[in-house]
This record gives sequence, structure tokens and C-alpha cells, in this order.
Amino acid sequence: MRDLYIRRMSLPEPLPKESYLNRLPVVKHLSECGIDFHKQVTFFVGENGSGKSTLIEALAISQGFNPEGGTKNFCFSTEDSHSELCNYLRVARGILHPRDGFFLRAESFYNVASNIDQLDREPGPGGYIIENYGGVSLHRQSHGESFLALVEKRFGGHGLYILDEPEAALSPRGIIRLMQNMDELVRKDSQFIISTHSPMLLTFPDAEIYQIQEDGIVSLPFRETNHYRTTVRFLQNPESAIEDILGRTEE
Repeated sequence: MRDLYIRRMSLPEPLPKESYLNRLPVVKHLSECGIDFHKQVTFFVGENGSGKSTLIEALAISQGFNPEGGTKNFCFSTEDSHSELCNYLRVARGILHPRDGFFLRAESFYNVASNIDQLDREPGPGGYIIENYGGVSLHRQSHGESFLALVEKRFGGHGLYILDEPEAALSPRGIIRLMQNMDELVRKDSQFIISTHSPMLLTFPDAEIYQIQEDGIVSLPFRETNHYRTTVRFLQNPESAIEDILGRTEE
């Protein structure tokens, strides 16, 4: 891949002073430094409330995707709840333009599946939309199966794929399948920008990981992220870890 589809994000102008977004660490960093993309796969990790999903949402909307998810052709709206960050975000794009793209957000994927079913009740000249997703209604599959059907059947390569917590519905084996498909799509000149809590996903080869902290955003190898360290410490001695967490001691 000669160039990335998305190369940089920044906030050249301040948000309104009364905006709650100013309290988010990710917004503070965007205003001061911006975020550069160097790899075909970029992860954003951070604690709940750090702003990673808000950032992912704003980036997707700025690139023409539906706020609730889907391709750029989706235009439904269940609830207008997205933040105003997209109106201020400046995105520097590369020379190449993606041929494909999708915005996946775990919390509203149900709405995307519903919209596909609704549109297919009166299919247009191009035929049934669900055929691009494996031919089976996403509502007739488990949450995890529908996620994987999306990635395996709909994602075609040469695309920009923005994913918000894609691991939400996946078992560990499901995450492995997701990573296998990601690897194939990266080889087909795709770029992934992902917010996640999954230490398994963070091990994806040659990815850049941005950890969002109170004092800014830092690029880290996966072994140094808080998510990975916490998970490893817990699994190395789960009995002792749960005793500490719950404040229990053996009698």
C-alpha cells in the first residue's frame, strides 16, 4: 500500500467552551498535537470515558459514513445522538481513495441489520442488499455470527474500515477469525482504525496502538498497554487477583 487513506486528524479550532467534549482527554490531545497515522492498522485503547468511541464516531461521520454505522449509502437515523466533534475535526487524507468502506459500531449494529431487512422488503434495481452480507438476514444469526458475516462477506478490500469495539460480540475464537480476515484485507490495501478493549486484538502484527490517558495520548507496544498488563496479571494468578478485587482472604 503506497499511502494511507487517512493520514492525520486534528482540531485546528477550539470547541465551544461550554461543550462537554472539552473534558475528554482525546479532545485535549487533538487540539494540542493532533494524531498521525503511520500503519494500515491503528488501535485506540483507553478507559471508559476517555473519548475513544467519540473520536471513532467523529472520524467516520467526517468521511461520509452514517453515524449509526454501515456504508456511505446508509442514511437511516434511529436517534440523533452523535457528538458535534465531527464538525470541528480536520482530517488529512492520502493520495489514494478507498474503493470500499464501512463504519461498524457495536452498540448500533442491530439498527444496521434492521435497515437492511427493511430495504430488502422492496429491493431496488441492484437486487437484495443482504446478498452482499452472505444472503442470510443478520437478525437470523447470533450477534457474533452477524459481525463475522459482515467482515467475511461484505468487506472486499481496498477499503477504509472504521470499527468501534468490534470484539463486543465475539468469543476468543471469533476474535481470532476477525484477525485472520483483517490480515487478508490488509494485504488487499485496506486501512483499519479501531477502538477496542481487547488485548487479543492489540497483538495484531505491525499495528500502531494509541493509548488514551488523562495526560494525553501515547503510542505503545501492546505489552505496555494497561489493557494487556491488567489482563496478563489477572490470568497469571486469577484466584489471588479475585481475592484482592473482592477484598476476600482465605479463612
